[in-house]
Parts: sequence; structure tokens; C-alpha cells
Amino acid sequence: MREAHTVAQVRAAEAALAGQPLMDRAVAGLAATCARLLARRRGRVYGARVLVLAGSGDNGGDALFAGAALARRGAAVTAVLLAPERAHPGALAALRATGSQLTADQDVGLADFRRADLILDGIVGIGGRGGLRPAAQPYARAGRRGLLVAVDLPSGVDADTGEVAGEALRADVTVTFGTHKPGLLIDPGAEYAGTVQLVPIGLRPPAAPVQALQHADVAALLPRPGAESDKYRRGVLGVLAGSERYPGAALLAVAGALHGGVGAVRYQGRPGEEVVRRHPEVLLTPGRVQAWVVGPGSGDEAPGALADALADEVPVLVDADGLTELARLGPGALAGRAAPTLLTPHTGEAARLLGGGVTAQQVAGARLHRARELAERYGAVVLLKGSTTVVARPDGAVRVNPTGTAWLATAGSGDVLAGFTGALLAAGLGAFDAASAGAYLHGVAGRIAAADAPVTAGEVAQALPAAWREVCGV
Repeated sequence: MREAHTVAQVRAAEAALAGQPLMDRAVAGLAATCARLLARRRGRVYGARVLVLAGSGDNGGDALFAGAALARRGAAVTAVLLAPERAHPGALAALRATGSQLTADQDVGLADFRRADLILDGIVGIGGRGGLRPAAQPYARAGRRGLLVAVDLPSGVDADTGEVAGEALRADVTVTFGTHKPGLLIDPGAEYAGTVQLVPIGLRPPAAPVQALQHADVAALLPRPGAESDKYRRGVLGVLAGSERYPGAALLAVAGALHGGVGAVRYQGRPGEEVVRRHPEVLLTPGRVQAWVVGPGSGDEAPGALADALADEVPVLVDADGLTELARLGPGALAGRAAPTLLTPHTGEAARLLGGGVTAQQVAGARLHRARELAERYGAVVLLKGSTTVVARPDGAVRVNPTGTAWLATAGSGDVLAGFTGALLAAGLGAFDAASAGAYLHGVAGRIAAADAPVTAGEVAQALPAAWREVCGV
């Protein structure tokens, strides 16, 4: 599991280790990564052109110290100081001792930026807020041919949220110290981070508010039948989806649900004959269920379907047209529910749920904040879909999904996710775990099905068993 900590948590963990050589460890890891990248790109470090963009404080100091280490290995290093009066004095001395060039001339910096083999972005550290200062903005726009390595975090990205206020430098590799930062895992910031490499420096921070699960974590969550299991003990998922106008959503939600670990899927919707024709395993008779999925393709039937699902004291996953109806009703519709509720909006649906003039673009630009806001307001777990899928609990805990492919942006993909995740709910997972595991496996299935080519939602559903096997190492 990857864990991400806030700036305040990192600062407190650093303060607790005062007197230990944290900077030395960070610089050693940073310099070693840069040396590997140069050796891979051009065969050796000696003779490489390296540009260090150094801001104030320790972040600029890390970059300058790493530049000095590369210069001692024969690289031609130039350091551009963006805050000369606040540059790290020890790091400046170390770089001067190598005979490297130091300048505050930004024209020189921009010229070297375009031709360097490797650029170290040490302009702004994890404490930066409010976007790049004017002196740094030209570097975010300039062309380059070399690799850009961000020191701890790409300059211009908010460490705690991943928000980008204006412009930011786009890294090929980010070398982060001690722990991940939320902004490295959540778009739009994650889009600027490139490949993230963690350098351990001995920090011992508290419990992480943001996590990213990995294969072993998800495998440990997935339901498995025992010797005494039957279809009812494994769980039954009820699906209230589809309509005469949108029958495909029902078919896709059921296709996802059948691969989610339950013993049976009970479909309660309008195009039942078509569903059972395509999926003969499905039950059409009324009966008890352990969870509901409501909303995909429900159309005009969404109000009644949502009311029926919420009236049953079992976990409910609300998607698509169900979310539109919930936005109309407001958070009060979930007040007093003892059973968990899981909402699975995309950014447009999240904006409608939040109301108050919030736009889809604003949700996409502040995913962490908006997912938490939704979860708290509705008292529900929220799976906010998009380029970074964020799963948030009402208490603020967050998991970020690291899997997927851009090919998943296809019609019906969300219906498959809803059915599959709802099945995990019915199989006994809590809403937070079901959402996390559902998004993770859906992303793996998308990658398997697409193989870097266009994919349909039906193909994603068909790839779910292969994704399950991959995650479980079977």
C-alpha cells in the first residue's frame, strides 16, 4: 500500500527526528536517481549537461546538493537561482566547490533549460501555495529536450490536494522523500508528476489520510466462498436499473455484477426478458437481497427505484439516474439510514449533488476536496470517477485508485463498475472497501481488455475474471 501524508504531518515527523541527517539521505537518493536516468539515456553521467533550478530553502538546497554530486561525477552543471538571497548557503558552497556555474540570470536559465540533458526542478517545495511566482512561470512553458526530475513535488502542484493554480512544471520523474504526498497521487497534480520514486529517509509519520491500494491489499479484501457456502450465503445483489429507453445499462450493470463474488443477482427492472436472455443466471423473481444497485439507465423510473432501494435497510449503491434524483432530493433523502450508502458520480453528477453553482470543471480541479465534501454532506461513501478515481468516507479518509486506462472513458463503463462494486457490497465488503476494490479491479480489467486499443464496456466486464486472477496471483 502506498500512503500519502499531508505537509503538516511531514513537517511534524521531520521535527521529531531533528538532528538526524534527513537532508543527506534525501540528496543521496535524488542524486542516485538522476545518475541512473543519465546513464540510461546517454550511457554515462560524465559530460552530461545538467541544469538545476533552485528556489529558496531546503527544496532548492536538495537540488543544489544533488547538482554538486553530479558535478563530482563529471557532469557540466549550471544552477539558476530564482531566490538568490534565500538560497541554501551550505548547498551553494557545495556546488561552488565543484567549479559549477551559478547564475540568477533567467535568460541564461531558459537557454540551458532547452538544451540540458537533465533538469532538476527545485523551485518550490511541499510548502508552496498559490501557483508559480512570475519568475518561475516561463519554465513551465518552455520547450526542452532533456528529462525533468522534480524534487519532492513538481513546482506549481499543491502537495496536499493535487490542485494546480495556474501553471506547473511537468516532470518525467518525481523523487519524493519520506512518504508520498496526496498531490502526487491525485489529478491534476498526478498528471504533472510523471513516474514517482519514493526515497525513504527514516520518517515515521502517523496514519495516512490518503492511501493507494496495491494488488496484495485488494486481494486481501476480496470475498471467497468456503466449503459451506451456497448461493444465498455468498450474497444476493439486487439490481434496479435500465428502462425501455435505456436497456443497455441494465445489461452492462448485470454483466459487472455477475463477476463480483456474489452467489446470485436478482434483477428488478423493466427489460427483464432481455436481461435473462443475455444472462440466464439472473433471477427475476422478487426476494431478499444483501445490497442494491440503483440508477444505471433508470430514466423516468429513477424516483421510484431510488425510493424502493433506500427503504430497504441494506447497503445501496446509487449511480447515474439515481444520482440525478438524489441531487433533486438533497442529502435529507439519506438521513437516518442505518445501512451504508455508496455514491458513484462522475464530475458532472458530483457537481449536481453539490449544487450551489459548482461546475464539473471545478470538481475535476479539486477532486480530493470535492469528494470529501460530498461524503460529509451526504453521510455516504463517495466513489468520484475520472482520470483519478477518489474514494472518500464521511470521516475524511480517502483512497486513490492507481489502476485504469484512458480507454475506460467509454459508454457503459460506469454501469459495469456499478454492478461489479454493488456485488462486492452484497458479498459482505464494507462500502469503503467495496468501492476501493471495485475501482481497482475495474481499472485492471480495462487495461487487460484494452491492451492499448479501443475497448467496449462489455469487453471490460468480460475481462473482470482475468483481473481478479491477476490481482490474486492465480
